[in-house]
Amino acid sequence: MKHWHIEQIDWASFDPTKVEPEVIPLVKAAAMVERNGDDYAAYLKSVFHDDPDFQAAADHWAVEENQHGDALGRWAMLADPSFEYMESFARYRAGYKIDVKADASIRGSRTGELIARCMVETGTSSYYTALGEASAEPVLKQVCRLIAADEYRHFKLFYDHMKRYLAREKLSFPRRLRVALGRVGETEDDELAFAFHCSNDPPGMAYEHARCSAGYMGRAMGYYRYHHIERSMGMIFKAIGLEPRGRMSDLAARGFWRVLCWRRDKYRDQLAREAPPLYARAA
Repeated sequence: MKHWHIEQIDWASFDPTKVEPEVIPLVKAAAMVERNGDDYAAYLKSVFHDDPDFQAAADHWAVEENQHGDALGRWAMLADPSFEYMESFARYRAGYKIDVKADASIRGSRTGELIARCMVETGTSSYYTALGEASAEPVLKQVCRLIAADEYRHFKLFYDHMKRYLAREKLSFPRRLRVALGRVGETEDDELAFAFHCSNDPPGMAYEHARCSAGYMGRAMGYYRYHHIERSMGMIFKAIGLEPRGRMSDLAARGFWRVLCWRRDKYRDQLAREAPPLYARAA
């Protein structure tokens, strides 16, 4: 059962004068990834083919993910009336494929798969929190708040199932850590970059990973603040079996924050060189 419905959002309060131009491309891209929940659910149900409880949970999760995409897509069409949400999503789904019939997790174990899902939910929960806190536009603020709360619940969902499988599979700490770090590193793969391409580039324009990754990351990373990273690191530590609060978590958060700031500035420099008019509006 959904915790909220798209009709409950106060769409009438949308205020175009409070829309930050740089956030529109991010919301468009996020809508693509969120709306792809059905494919990810099919993959998970194939991996957990003999676990009806988890399969039911995956179906429920996909319904909420799809709603996230629809809410973000609707907001993006308000902010940019020329944006065709479902047309862009059709391009995305046609060009970005995952193996929905996989008979085993690409993480090497079911525990590893669930840890990877925890990493995704950690990232999305912190991202929508950051985006919502930074936005002055009331509808986007509401949408991000609702999505962030869902994503935190999704973290708990996958974490609880992960604990169940960890008791069976006894995945070692080094392997859990390797899965977590590997999934964090995948944030710069084609999933988000291609979503940025399909939702922001005109039809017929060639996809270039480096350009599109910079287009997304150079904007998205600017919304994070240190407290978002602190909270995320606690969730990551919890997922891999470490104490979520303490000196080690604090040190890891500081280190991750420095890396994020360095990469943010690198992407911003690239973005400024490749798209100065759009970037200049956000300066």
